[in-house]
Amino acid sequence: MTSPTESIRPFRIDIPQGDLDDLQERLDRTRWPDELPKVGWAYGIPRDYLKELARYWRHEYDWRAAEARLNEWPQFTTTVDGAHVHFAHIRSPEPDATPLIMTHGWPGSIVEFAEVAGPLSDPRAHGGDPSDAFHLVLPSIPGFGLSGPTRQTGWEFRRVAAAFAELMRRLGYRRYGTQGGDWGSAVSRELGRTCPDQVIGVHLNLLPGSAAAEEPDADELAALSPAERERTLASWERSRQWRRDSQGYADIQSTRPQTLAYGLTDSPVGQLAWIAEKFKEWTDSPDRPEDAVDRDQLLTNVMLYWLTGTAGSSARIYYERAHADYWGAPPEPSTAPTALAVFPHENFIPLRHIAEQTNSIVRWTEFDRGGHFPAMEEPDLLVDDVRSFFRALRATGQG
Repeated sequence: MTSPTESIRPFRIDIPQGDLDDLQERLDRTRWPDELPKVGWAYGIPRDYLKELARYWRHEYDWRAAEARLNEWPQFTTTVDGAHVHFAHIRSPEPDATPLIMTHGWPGSIVEFAEVAGPLSDPRAHGGDPSDAFHLVLPSIPGFGLSGPTRQTGWEFRRVAAAFAELMRRLGYRRYGTQGGDWGSAVSRELGRTCPDQVIGVHLNLLPGSAAAEEPDADELAALSPAERERTLASWERSRQWRRDSQGYADIQSTRPQTLAYGLTDSPVGQLAWIAEKFKEWTDSPDRPEDAVDRDQLLTNVMLYWLTGTAGSSARIYYERAHADYWGAPPEPSTAPTALAVFPHENFIPLRHIAEQTNSIVRWTEFDRGGHFPAMEEPDLLVDDVRSFFRALRATGQG
């Protein structure tokens, strides 16, 4: 008999109208800061752009339409390790489909997968080969959006991975693949590392610990091919620039997530700015986030943070990792067959000779466009790479 804590309950998003009215009133009362002239994005998100985006959010964006679209996915909740876990479970019409759990990151959500869920779960309906079909499980990370807020300390990515392994067990999936980027990459890799008998393959669009963390010395460079040497120097330079110009958000969330939460939970424009800036900086967008991702999808993603009040609890995953006993240690080796899809505008440049030290890399694909949110930026490229990776595993008897 299933215990109440192991039960899986149907779920449907239904935000009270009062919450939407409150949002509109807060947007109308925004208190705008000053801004230096002609500095663009250098000091943060520009005020004129944010005003335009907030105006669109207030007067044109349609949450109810977005809510209805999300509700087209069968959704459920369950309790795992004391945490409320929300997930979409999209079973393929193909009975022999491969189970695949896809995990988002920060500042993302399951909204990231809106354009890839159909082609992955029902390739026949999208001009693909039905043998490439997947049964999709799309969980919200505990503390994020509809899985939040968490009520306990300690929810770092290893605990999340253990919770998701339990989720897949409850759904009856004995063998499955994983896919993810950002925090989802850490969770997906950890599932493959700790559950090798269950995870048939790990597909990532970011691989933690694979970039140049320190300036390479002459001996290291001499051992590399000319092409890998050039890539290593570029990786180090991007890592160095990241620490200088872009790491502030992570330092704050790793040290004072509660203090940050007051502003983001009280001010919708504050929450919007905190997230929209990352969609500009981390994507293949020359001027504004909409160059890379759909504006309504961006706002729906923001809404899942705003409406659930999870700015603080989602940030806590940074704090928990930074204060875990394994923090600072090298990645523990994983034997799971692993694929990396490399998009050029990702925050870090991965290096294969580093990745292969602790991962079983069987596929490495480099694209000429796209960034940190490929499921939103370049869904066709991501879908094709996921299909190709698991197709190859099936051909060798691993899938």
